[in-house]
Amino acid sequence: MVFSKQGKLRENAVVIMLESIWTEKYRPKRLEEVIGQEHVVPRIKSFIENKSLPHCMFTGPAGCGKTTVALCIANEMFKDQWHANFLELNASDERGIDTIRVKVKDFARTLPINGQFKIIYLDEADSLTKDAQHALRRTMETYSSICRFILACNYAGKIIPPIQSRTAVFRFSALSENNVVEYLENIANKEKIDYSNEALRFIYSISEGDMRKAINILQMASTTGSVNIESVKSVTSKMEPAIVKHMLDTAIAGDFPAARKQLLSLLFEKGIAGEDVIKDIHSQIIAAQMDDSKKLSIIEKVGEYEFRLTEGSNPQIQLEALLAQIALLSKK
Repeated sequence: MVFSKQGKLRENAVVIMLESIWTEKYRPKRLEEVIGQEHVVPRIKSFIENKSLPHCMFTGPAGCGKTTVALCIANEMFKDQWHANFLELNASDERGIDTIRVKVKDFARTLPINGQFKIIYLDEADSLTKDAQHALRRTMETYSSICRFILACNYAGKIIPPIQSRTAVFRFSALSENNVVEYLENIANKEKIDYSNEALRFIYSISEGDMRKAINILQMASTTGSVNIESVKSVTSKMEPAIVKHMLDTAIAGDFPAARKQLLSLLFEKGIAGEDVIKDIHSQIIAAQMDDSKKLSIIEKVGEYEFRLTEGSNPQIQLEALLAQIALLSKK
């Protein structure tokens, strides 16, 4: 009896924790609640209606609904037993062959509870090593009678062809501005918070169609009392485009010391991440009115230095080098 009470307390604590996180509190539970994937949802619904499901591969950008759709499938197919028949693993955390041989294989080989098969959902499957993917292919073949696999990835090209040929591919698209803003409005109204439509559209521009990121920004901004553009900027450390434009114009004019000073202010006084700075530089260059040959040269340099940043190079050194390259191009 004591154990039962403790178990109930733990269950209630988990529910309270999830309800305090808006991305989980407002995650769709059924496929008809999923937004922005009209070309994917009807095909999946037909599988569920026929009580059948092939191995699937969900591919598309982050935050577009891949995990949500997988959870909806499990919820609609298994009802109250979905926890017992559904295993979710993040392949970017456990990407080696041992994960496939132990965790995945142990779950796949057990019989489903009140169902024809179980579902294993591998998020970020494109992070799996080649050896792990080949082991996964063998596991998919061996246990296909009692287990289905759903692989989610951002880049389908990183999945080996033998796995691709064994799955039904569903390509998820990035959510549109109207989709995201409408969903954020719904959450804001349910939470009874003040907001402006401009702020919600600004959140979309920051999240770039990533619904999970957009909801997190909305929740953080709501703690300031009102969701407006200023409150969104305060919780995201989003810089004014005009600041980056002025820095870029200064570098293009050949004044590297002044451009460097502005860069250091962004990095150390405003605390902007180097990756965010270079993304804004890219956006400003695309929109800039300049000679096409010069624009192409600068974009090429931006791509090179963005790659260096993703590889772990020092942001200050790389961004200073980028500004130096832009200043040199202006003198040619």
